[in-house]
Amino acid sequence: MFRIAFFEPRIAGNTGSAIRLAAVSGSELHLVEPLGFDLEEPKLKRAGLDYHDLAVMTVHANLEAAYDALLPARVYAFTGKGEELYTDIAYEPGDVLLFGPEPTGLPDDVLNDPRITARVRLPMLPGRRSMNLANSASIAVYEAWRQHGFAMPSSPTE
Repeated sequence: MFRIAFFEPRIAGNTGSAIRLAAVSGSELHLVEPLGFDLEEPKLKRAGLDYHDLAVMTVHANLEAAYDALLPARVYAFTGKGEELYTDIAYEPGDVLLFGPEPTGLPDDVLNDPRITARVRLPMLPGRRSMNLANSASIAVYEAWRQHGFAMPSSPTE
């Protein structure tokens, strides 16, 4: 369905929650190293509950390796610097929803990469720095899925 990509995530619990999100929405989860935790960390397993076996997750050595696996898909970079509102995007299955690490977000070199289709933002009150990574991914995935009538994939990776 849709592909969630976490660029250099730092907090195991957020990635565990994203594993659950991928499992319940039929999305794929792509993690770009370096990770700020061990994939065997108890917080990751606790946050993911028993959904690890139901989620499609791939770990990529770096962003270039992730792009090699994911492109030519459209890549939407979620950032507080985004020009487009997340609800204004017409998402298509296979789109990549890219999120940066906690607490810094995506670096400028990633945001300015020509392979980024658009920089997208979630609205927040002025003066607020950021939203939780797993919550942000959930909002984006569910908006993309809503636009497709919450269609059920025939397999977990569609």
